[in-house]
Amino acid sequence: MDAATVLAQLNEQASNIDPIGATVKFAVDDHNIYIDGTGDSNVVSDSDAEADCTISTSLETLMKLKDGDLNPMMAVMSGKIKIQGDMSLAMKLQSLLS
Repeated sequence: MDAATVLAQLNEQASNIDPIGATVKFAVDDHNIYIDGTGDSNVVSDSDAEADCTISTSLETLMKLKDGDLNPMMAVMSGKIKIQGDMSLAMKLQSLLS
């Protein structure tokens, strides 16, 4: 699976949940997935804008999280995911990844 497919899946999932009330950027390998949830809906793009929370990981790790094969907390503790910014916002994102 490639980053474009992940972007499309996150876009679909983001449209099905309430706005997150902030901005989040997933830095996945050499790609960005930016979610702007400050308006009436969550808008997903490949922007490299500043975000309230930036989550850096590999595509492989992101896929394991989405498939439920990797616990998010274990991924953070083992260094497979790095979080910069609002840590509580990162905790809210589980609904996007399931």
